[in-house]
Amino acid sequence: MKKILILTNHSYMFYRFRKELTAELLKKYEVVIGTPFVGHEDDLAAMGAKCIETPLNRRGTNPLEDKKLIRQYRSLLREEKPDLVVTYSIKPNIYAGAACQKAGVPYCANVQGIGTAFQKKSTAFLVTGMYRRGLRGAHAVFFENEGNAKEFERRGICTPERQCVLRGAGVNLGIYHSDVKPESPDGKIHFLYMGRIMKEKGMDEIIGAVKRLGEADVPFILDIVGFYEDEYEQEVKELEKKGLARFYGFTKNPKPYYEKCDCVILPSYHEGMSNVLLEAASMSRPVITSDIPGCREAVEDGVSGILCDVRDEESLYHAMVRFAQMDDEEREMMGRCGRWRMEQMFDKYSVVRETVRVLEEAMR
Repeated sequence: MKKILILTNHSYMFYRFRKELTAELLKKYEVVIGTPFVGHEDDLAAMGAKCIETPLNRRGTNPLEDKKLIRQYRSLLREEKPDLVVTYSIKPNIYAGAACQKAGVPYCANVQGIGTAFQKKSTAFLVTGMYRRGLRGAHAVFFENEGNAKEFERRGICTPERQCVLRGAGVNLGIYHSDVKPESPDGKIHFLYMGRIMKEKGMDEIIGAVKRLGEADVPFILDIVGFYEDEYEQEVKELEKKGLARFYGFTKNPKPYYEKCDCVILPSYHEGMSNVLLEAASMSRPVITSDIPGCREAVEDGVSGILCDVRDEESLYHAMVRFAQMDDEEREMMGRCGRWRMEQMFDKYSVVRETVRVLEEAMR
């Protein structure tokens, strides 16, 4: 039986969005997963995968830590002798990619978004060079949107013939499905923000727009579900004191929050493909999001949701006002259109089949 080694930076997130792919690979292959253990590693093991803890600082820039990670990857390749390596996120893509080249092991990489590293002049040149080195031997590089794929082509990192653009991780239409209509006992429109509470997700724009909505006497509440990565705790508490927001913290089960909301907002600065938008739309909830790669694909503007300009509080505010002024029938129709879009374009198992097809090509 052939062996596939998967290297990623977060066991919890990998299980959350790639368990269906893992299950499909386990039908025919031995699967080994190298990842920091931060949750769901036991669930992956229960599925039949062998899990090996590989500590990794996702945001760290310490060269000594990165050298240790490279040694870990080289050791894994020697010990596991995989027939194929599959990498997720920037450090595994770069460092494991280089290790695979040296060891002569076929590998495929997944670019799940390009983040600020490409947008800052101080890091763009360095990261571009590192990615060129790490991906130059990859059989295929998976992207979650066309914009990221074209950016890698423009920078000379990855030629089109090695690119495979997927619909993100897709969404499990069986899990994210609801016949429950939003019910608001307080008579207010419930906007929902689901995700990490950080600047790059548009928190400055959200806070500004919410304050303006409050001043305009729009009957609404912002439900916030997630955890703090940046310093926004005080601002959120102030919104709560004013009766404009409610903070619920992190949840392992987002479905009840999708069901209770009228609309999901995500004015992000950059995304690979937003899983929150896919889940919300699959649950028949309209979305308001940035007109950027990784967000715009999930929305038909004015039909299943509303696009706003990125980094633009004014644009977000007007989008939220526009939604608030819709009647119940218009909002319900918008949600139905979102569900139809997910069924037609973002089915999880279609993404899994295409991924497996490319991976099997790499092992021939």
